[in-house]
Amino acid sequence: MRRLAGAVCALLLAACGSSEQASAPALAPVAAATSGAADTAPAGMARYDGYGDLRFGMDEKAFADAWRGELTRLGPPGQACFYQTPKWAKTPSDFAFMFEGGRFVRYDVGTLKETAPGGGKIGMHAEQIRTLYGAGASETPHKYLPGGRGLRVTAPQGMGVLVFETDAQGRVTRWRAGVPPQVDYVEGCG
Repeated sequence: MRRLAGAVCALLLAACGSSEQASAPALAPVAAATSGAADTAPAGMARYDGYGDLRFGMDEKAFADAWRGELTRLGPPGQACFYQTPKWAKTPSDFAFMFEGGRFVRYDVGTLKETAPGGGKIGMHAEQIRTLYGAGASETPHKYLPGGRGLRVTAPQGMGVLVFETDAQGRVTRWRAGVPPQVDYVEGCG
């Protein structure tokens, strides 16, 4: 009987070391972060192709179903381009989702709470962004801010673009992720 128990324990320990078991914990943070999306700004939700379970191109209904939380619409009904903000955003400039033509196309970030895919953050210097994203980061002058820059990074695999905006001193002040052409709208929906 003891030999059988020992063999069962050995099999269980061997199963714990299998590649299938090792990959399971990596999935847990995504599920945990997604479940709290409506109430707090969880870390690690920013993606090149969307935000958490939300993917660019989703229609408003699919987006609302995936979000499962309260959103505030900015702008009058019937407007082709508008933003929605989650409950946890203190102001629309902190965080907002853009919709155009009834589809989720972009999100804008103006808070230190979020980290862009690849590690970019508000407060970083443009040189740090170029180091993080390498040759994938192209630079253009800011349309409205003298000395400011826009650093545009195309997703390494597939859909999505990041745009980091800097001030005249080269510090990132905001960033956004989305699909062209909406990700390149400097004025947002304006």
